[in-house]
Amino acid sequence: MDNELFIVKCKEIVRDKIGEAIADPSGAVPHFDVFIVWSCKTLQNNKAILSASIKGAPLYEVTHNGDKGEIYVDTYTKESNECIKV
Repeated sequence: MDNELFIVKCKEIVRDKIGEAIADPSGAVPHFDVFIVWSCKTLQNNKAILSASIKGAPLYEVTHNGDKGEIYVDTYTKESNECIKV
């Protein structure tokens, strides 16, 4: 899968996951943007980190395994925010 197609697929996956989580009882989903935080392609594999323009949106790590033709999605939420003086 080329990188441009992978990025399109990632955004679709993240949009669907967030849409399912924030839909109201009628199924309506407020407008939000999905954006790429980081991405790379190495040989036949791709990886990207994405999030959305919704307050408190998690980070999604999407990995394409080119050998197996599979995509894996990991979801991360902020657990804490500490200030450490150095």
